[in-house]
Amino acid sequence: MSADTAAQAAALEDPKLGTPKLDEPQLQAGGGTASEFAKAKKVEYLSPTVTKHLKTIYEEISKRYSLQTKEGQTKWLVEEQQCLGGDTAKLQDGSFAHFAEYFLSGSAKVMKELPPVDESYPISNYFVSSSHNTYLTGNQLSSESSVDAYKNVLLRGCRCVEIDVWDGEPPSSSSSEDDSATPAAAKGKKEKPELGIRKRLELRFGRKGTSPPGEKSKELGQSPPKSGDKVEPWRSNTLMRAEPRVLHGYTLTKDTPFRAVCATIRDYAFVTSNHPVIVSLEVHTSPEQQEIMVEIMTEYWKGMLVDLPLDPSQSAEEASLPTLKQLEKKILVKVKYTPPKAAVPAAPTSQPTTLQAPAPAPLTKSKNIETMDDSASTSSSELPDGQKKPPVPKAKITEALGRLGVYTKAFHFKSFDQPEAKIPTHVFSLSEKALMEVHETQPSELFKHNKNFFMRAYPKGLRLNSSNLNPSVFWRAGVQIVALNWQRWDGGMMQNEAMFAGTSGWVLKPEGYRSTSAVTNQKNAIPHHNLDLSIEFLAGQDIPLPPEEDDPKDFKPFVKVELHVEKHEERDGQPIPGGGKSNKGEFKKKTKTQRTPNPDFGREVVKFEGVKGVTEELTFVRFKVMDDERLSDDLAAWACFRLDRLQPGVRMLHLYDSNGVLTKGVLFVRIRKLVSKSASASASVGVSVTK
Repeated sequence: MSADTAAQAAALEDPKLGTPKLDEPQLQAGGGTASEFAKAKKVEYLSPTVTKHLKTIYEEISKRYSLQTKEGQTKWLVEEQQCLGGDTAKLQDGSFAHFAEYFLSGSAKVMKELPPVDESYPISNYFVSSSHNTYLTGNQLSSESSVDAYKNVLLRGCRCVEIDVWDGEPPSSSSSEDDSATPAAAKGKKEKPELGIRKRLELRFGRKGTSPPGEKSKELGQSPPKSGDKVEPWRSNTLMRAEPRVLHGYTLTKDTPFRAVCATIRDYAFVTSNHPVIVSLEVHTSPEQQEIMVEIMTEYWKGMLVDLPLDPSQSAEEASLPTLKQLEKKILVKVKYTPPKAAVPAAPTSQPTTLQAPAPAPLTKSKNIETMDDSASTSSSELPDGQKKPPVPKAKITEALGRLGVYTKAFHFKSFDQPEAKIPTHVFSLSEKALMEVHETQPSELFKHNKNFFMRAYPKGLRLNSSNLNPSVFWRAGVQIVALNWQRWDGGMMQNEAMFAGTSGWVLKPEGYRSTSAVTNQKNAIPHHNLDLSIEFLAGQDIPLPPEEDDPKDFKPFVKVELHVEKHEERDGQPIPGGGKSNKGEFKKKTKTQRTPNPDFGREVVKFEGVKGVTEELTFVRFKVMDDERLSDDLAAWACFRLDRLQPGVRMLHLYDSNGVLTKGVLFVRIRKLVSKSASASASVGVSVTK
């Protein structure tokens, strides 16, 4: 079996991939919304093991701080818990019962709350929670495209979604409009037997990228329309016409209607946040189908779609970026820009209502599935077995579609000196490999560009199993839109959860990264500190079992702690070890193994001492509860925090399961954190917390 065939097989069988969670997706981590719910803040009860350690901690604190007095309570809260002391009301008389209530209430959770985001900056001054190939429900090769995937990520806090649009196939001549709106299952049709992967590839490529015989596109009706806003049948001069569809080209992924995707975005874009949604279009359609795309988006997103500059005095070519506040409940379309044509006598045009046959895709048997963003930079060296990448036809964007890119005009990146790099509303999209090359050759230019203009990074095409790049590397380079595969749970998505936890999906960059700062390089954009971090593990309760384990008696948990810290190569524009591909932490420590979902860690301490180059807002601390196995340890639960939001003191650390769903599991810990300027600095900027 060749390496690429093995990779394809692994992608199909990967247990970490799955269909979108439809039952309360907002309780699934990744985009930050789960942390807003009571489950992420409160603890239902205290197990006997946790209670035992809590009593010991209570006695220690009472001796030192006199918890029976308001002065003692305030002193403990300020010095060890590092809060303002407002929680004295929960401690009341300082008895153990009220001390325990403080830990049940959510006041002692690990994650620090953020103030509301400052909305006064132009939108390029924010990091944006972003999804790659949003429509896919699993791997990049053969999973289904579904509107449910859009509903899932939007309810989880995603603010930038991607749609790959291809020419549609005309409905069967025997179908009626009513018939086409009825799912096959409802009509009693039997599903076609599943074909082998080799046969399916042959059928797909043999039919030039169209769906295999007998497989029809999923019909509209998967997303309920808003109350009182029924979607009427499409106006047309004919009974039937082809409409654009959404899928991952040159793969076996099954399609879904573009119309249904637009309806779902309309219904769920602003359920969890009023801040704008960016729709990143990858267009492979004919001009006629592009006109249909424009009509569908204009109709479904009426009142939301930004199709003209907010300032009427500005032309689309001269518009400046608005502030985040100005774009509340607005949808921005990122699409390749097409300049207006010179004024010439216009030929008569008509609405594209006739049947449009799908444009043929090139006949190829290449195994490559590189996502071709309109402004992507790709390399044939990424292909398996040394194959050359087949030329993917770049759709010529119509003027009508290009006009929708008002504040997010996509351009192909050549250099920072190209004229388009000075257009305030431009966006460059680069693959992770291409962006790393730019970082190594032009680090200062990259940083300066990203202070003022949008840039998007996306995973390379050979991540068939939907694995992710390391987002913190790209955030630290100032990249606003780091597109991740939300279909998979790995370190990349865990860091994304940490970045956007409890936010609107738009996070203001550190001061040195903003357009208002005079800093010209990444090295000096944000203070670099030394870190001493100590985590005392007391106990755990209700830790979820890993997917392959069903007997609590066989569960052998240990906690692995990882620090994701900026490497000196990143600061200095040198080649980053591993090319920034790995999303594992640079520093790792772990506890001893226990044998129960309610472990007693015996106050074991994990320490990280003298860690250099720490940037609090862009350093991440990840906790992974692993099941100790002989061959390969399984992930049971996890949590991830931005360092500046990891609160010191005696804390309850809430856990997500291996599929990112919030659980009632917690770790009872005591955290000590010392963040100080490096030895060359003149003064300390941190606070040492000691017992």
